[in-house]
Amino acid sequence: MDQMHYYLPITAPFFAILVGVFALVVILIATNVLRYAYTRLGVSSGTALGLLLASLLGSYVNIPVWEFPEQAVLSGREVVYFGIHYVVPELEQYPRTIIAVNVGGALIPTVLSLYLLAKNNLWVAGIITTAIVTVLVHLLAEPVPGVGIAVPIFVPPVVTALAALLIARHHAAAVAYAGGSLGTLFGADLLNLGAVRGLGTPIASIGGAGTFDGIFLTGIVAVLLASLSRRA
Repeated sequence: MDQMHYYLPITAPFFAILVGVFALVVILIATNVLRYAYTRLGVSSGTALGLLLASLLGSYVNIPVWEFPEQAVLSGREVVYFGIHYVVPELEQYPRTIIAVNVGGALIPTVLSLYLLAKNNLWVAGIITTAIVTVLVHLLAEPVPGVGIAVPIFVPPVVTALAALLIARHHAAAVAYAGGSLGTLFGADLLNLGAVRGLGTPIASIGGAGTFDGIFLTGIVAVLLASLSRRA
């Protein structure tokens, strides 16, 4: 509990795919295709790129906040869920499950979500979208031994995009980012903390393995919505 834990939430090949998506966004911004989209999102293109990069790098860092003993803990292996290979970290300490907060998948998205809702005064739309995403993600979230709680990777961004367009079409980007990020964290991780016990998970990371990829793609979808939507 006195030190942070560092490991990628998914295996290198799948993490490389997310890096590739990030690189594509960088190219599109460099060619001015999405530069205006980021201003619509509520932040500058440079700031947004920095936050996306920080999310990628931050996914490696988990801050422990709680722990409870386990009878048997899986470690040092990979677990496959919906085609995604998740990393089960190897710990040398006594068998236990550490509850941690992932920097890239929880802290950064939460801070940015609250900032976007406050900056654009979208609290009502944000809360409604977050509630919708929370319910649907919670229904689809599954306990995965060794990993924790996992959600099909494309569920958060798709559900978020539809909900944001229906609820706040002209501010869909900010609402999508906030509702998708917070809704995934609530629906998949926070509401299922009790189910983590007994899964043999060395580190149950909020916003980490099982949800980070969906949250990261939600940010990309928010940018795409910003480039497509128009103000009244």
